[in-house]
Amino acid sequence: MPPRRRALVPRGRFAFVTGILSWTLLIASTLFWCALLFPLALLKLALPFAAARRRIDPLLNGIATAWISGNTGWFAWIQREPWDIRGNDDLRYADWYLVNCNHQSWADIFVLQRALNRRIPLLKFFLKQQLIYVPVIGLAWWALDFPFMKRHGKAELRRNPALRRQDQETARRACAKFSLVPTSVMVFAEGTRFTAAKHAAQASPYRHLLKPKAGGLAVALNAMGNQFRSLIDVTIVYPEGAPGFWDLACGRAGPVLVRMRQLPVPPSFCDADYGSDKAFRTEFHHWLARQWEAKDAEIEALTPPRQG
Repeated sequence: MPPRRRALVPRGRFAFVTGILSWTLLIASTLFWCALLFPLALLKLALPFAAARRRIDPLLNGIATAWISGNTGWFAWIQREPWDIRGNDDLRYADWYLVNCNHQSWADIFVLQRALNRRIPLLKFFLKQQLIYVPVIGLAWWALDFPFMKRHGKAELRRNPALRRQDQETARRACAKFSLVPTSVMVFAEGTRFTAAKHAAQASPYRHLLKPKAGGLAVALNAMGNQFRSLIDVTIVYPEGAPGFWDLACGRAGPVLVRMRQLPVPPSFCDADYGSDKAFRTEFHHWLARQWEAKDAEIEALTPPRQG
């Protein structure tokens, strides 16, 4: 189903000034916290030992958490409508989680951070390799051990199947680092932002979602499954349409609904090899499909009926 068009919101001078101020504060905040982050990152680079990482990583994560707190506090304050967030109780900051969410907009990341910051450990995303070159923030992601993944097209993978194994090994190495201190591994199973064109091109069987990609989830579960307290299944709904970052910065994100539920991690998933075990891949796809069916139904229930 095509995404709902956003309701028209007055675009007055005040909203524009708010957007510019938001950008300015975000840049200033990023530079300030990165000035504290980078020296510790260099120290960690010079001391590549597990014992050193156990002491330095919590400090790095604490700096990032403080940065996120400032950003989300500002964005929450300027929004014109309150956000409805449910299900983020009974979480532990000093534990490990795997988080899976539908993906519609860059605003999703700020929504997730607002909903989960200081409730669970710092969210660590799988990022495209090219993002490491983003000025300042790319180095910050590197310092925080965000895994950078190379995206390969289907044709490229058919020509060289070994590339798939390389990405899996990259994810496993990242997860091995995450095992040292409490971490939340964040996955957008769709692999890309939802658009009507992508939805049609996939012939997705879901009304509001793209087909999920199982690889990232499976590798994280295989590498760290025994450590994850649970899988946090997050559903984000924008009843008036997905806002862009500029909408968020101007205080025009509109109503935002967030629903979360904790799911147990099947013990059998922690030891299976997604790459070589065909039976496990089939079982995992069915398990993920059931989650996606439930998520699609939840989005449908939370989405207001179309007018006309």
